[in-house]
Amino acid sequence: MSRRLVNLTLDTLEDLPRPCRQCVYWELDPVSAERACATGDPGLEKEAWVSQTLLEWGSCGKLAYVDGMPAGFVMYAPPAYVPRGMAFPTSPVSADAALLTTAKVVPAFAGGGLGRMLVQGVARDLTKRGVKAIEAFGDAKPDEISEEPACIAPVDFFLSVGFKTVRPHPRYPRLRLELRTALSWKSDVEYALEKLLGSMSPETLLRPVRPVTATRSAEN
Repeated sequence: MSRRLVNLTLDTLEDLPRPCRQCVYWELDPVSAERACATGDPGLEKEAWVSQTLLEWGSCGKLAYVDGMPAGFVMYAPPAYVPRGMAFPTSPVSADAALLTTAKVVPAFAGGGLGRMLVQGVARDLTKRGVKAIEAFGDAKPDEISEEPACIAPVDFFLSVGFKTVRPHPRYPRLRLELRTALSWKSDVEYALEKLLGSMSPETLLRPVRPVTATRSAEN
């Protein structure tokens, strides 16, 4: 079973699960997001946000592929790029941290360590860019009915990949991962191997090869 990480780009954005591809919960403030979903095209709003963030700040997401199939993703950005981040009772995010907004692993691939792989990929990227930490808002009661969409990852996920609670809350605590402690020697070796393999194969050859119809049905 082969696993690899790639950066989120306007091309790989199409490999997000369809509901996530159309979701602008994090990218717009609550009023604008509601308006986009009611009268606009949230997919275009999502694409515009990714495009702007890539141009102004750089990489803002990672996708994980297993045997060429999209298996999970994370998205992250400076707090100033994430209007929804100010709507939480445990905001604001610390000035020295990037905000990890969405983390999702496709159920068929859950339990295989992809969540940790994705977070370590984010940690490597942000460390190179001088960011000190990653923060996130977690859902402490993900099984309870809520008006919020399912794009707030459970607290247990963040705790399992090394985050610590810095602002407690009964439903939406804020958690933090110090990047100086996020990378183990094993992840560094894995990253070196990824770079080696990447240098041996053109990016076009690394793209998944699969029937389009099968891909879209798998995302639904």
